[in-house]
Amino acid sequence: MKIKYLVLSALFLAGCASEPPRQQIAQQKYTPLIEAPPSKVLTNDNWSIFTEDAASHYGVDQRLISAIISVESGGNPNAVSRSDAVGLMQIKASTAGREVYRAQGKHGEPSRRDLKDPARNIEIGTAYIRILQKTMLSGIHNPVTMRYATIVSYSNGAGALLRTFSSDRERAIAMINDMTPQQFYRYIERKHPASQAPRYLWKVTNAYQDS
Repeated sequence: MKIKYLVLSALFLAGCASEPPRQQIAQQKYTPLIEAPPSKVLTNDNWSIFTEDAASHYGVDQRLISAIISVESGGNPNAVSRSDAVGLMQIKASTAGREVYRAQGKHGEPSRRDLKDPARNIEIGTAYIRILQKTMLSGIHNPVTMRYATIVSYSNGAGALLRTFSSDRERAIAMINDMTPQQFYRYIERKHPASQAPRYLWKVTNAYQDS
């Protein structure tokens, strides 16, 4: 599996290197919700070998990884946002990338080359989801609510999500646990301070249900 994983990644990068630089980057108006050009969009089947491996390694729902890829980049591994989020899972090296490296005992942050590698991008993005679920979001009991909370946190940060409920993390988690998943979803629609958060939650949830 590891050899297959590396070979596929190398072949894909070799193919991308021959494209004109202007075609390698898909700009987006807002950080999430990118719509890659049709010629660049690839189905999640293209990345299933990587999402399966990362999901298994980090204990993360593979369908959630695939849904985030669909919404964040439309399956375009060369997508770069105006805020410099890169690749399939639109990772910012200086924030999520650095946090993953720190959790893995590494210094610095991933390079742009790393983040444009489908295998590395998915591995780092999945590691970041794992960090969210095992640190700031730890204690949320309902798995559906946890999925919703993870989606919102991936785009707008776990801190912003929890502060929507309370400035005290433990109280925020308790308030979330008192809600059904549907109540949590509606609360985010009404109360989250980031206007794009409800739409992002809706888009990823739809992609998850369609996967």
